[in-house]
Amino acid sequence: MYAAVNGTRLYFDVDGAEVEVREGELVKKPVCFVLHGGPGGNHISFKPTFEALTGTMQLIYVDQRGCGFSDDAPEDTLHIDNNVEDLEALRQLLGLEKVWILGHSYGGMVAQAYAKEHGENLAGLLLVTTAPNSTFLSDAKAIVEEKGTPEQVAICEKLWAGDFQSDEELSRFYELMGSFYSVREQSEGSSPRPKTKRNFRALNQGFGGFMKTMDYTKSNAAITVPTLVIAGAHDWITPPVANEAVAASIPGSKYVLFEQSSHRVMFDEYERFMELVKGFVLEASLQGVK
Repeated sequence: MYAAVNGTRLYFDVDGAEVEVREGELVKKPVCFVLHGGPGGNHISFKPTFEALTGTMQLIYVDQRGCGFSDDAPEDTLHIDNNVEDLEALRQLLGLEKVWILGHSYGGMVAQAYAKEHGENLAGLLLVTTAPNSTFLSDAKAIVEEKGTPEQVAICEKLWAGDFQSDEELSRFYELMGSFYSVREQSEGSSPRPKTKRNFRALNQGFGGFMKTMDYTKSNAAITVPTLVIAGAHDWITPPVANEAVAASIPGSKYVLFEQSSHRVMFDEYERFMELVKGFVLEASLQGVK
């Protein structure tokens, strides 16, 4: 499905019902925007993994502007500020009140930026392997230089500089770095994945531009909604120290470290991840009813 917002068209997909009949009673579930990483990724990486959450929340997957199935957008508009305002416009268009946001990686950064600008429209935050500011860049670079092969170190220079020249070059990056993103993939090997559209220009705009000065540590202090921060002990791109900083910046947040996971915690420790998220949302929803 498409939504025309702010001069572009966003693709979004809905998974699960907002209202269900359970034992003869109507039950209204929280609505949760699900935000992909990158920048330049897409929502397909969450499927079918997150289907397990639809008994607890209605999920609305969003492909950010210029990404995935959303329309192409001018390169200079591929900015976190526009991602935030696009999400707010979509919330209004869909007639939603307070929403949850589940943001993975860069999606978690967008979620923090949304909280800064539109925190009054939030019901809760689920921040998964992300960072509150630009210091994660130097930490990630140090990890690659310590643990990576010369070829991996070289391709990451493209990332740090925001200098990918094509989608094919970006695909090569993920081929070389794939095992860094998942502990399970390191031991079991990669499983077949559908070929999906990534936007190297969006990635360049982030890593080569606005992410170098990004900082939400001060604005996060104003967040009052229930917030769960999940980190992977072996995460290379947003290491635990970055997620600890997220949790420290948000009053009352809950921080959980997944000891057997890298960046893709929902894949590495699937059952634990799902039970934790479902339990957190249910508990927060029950407290909200009181």
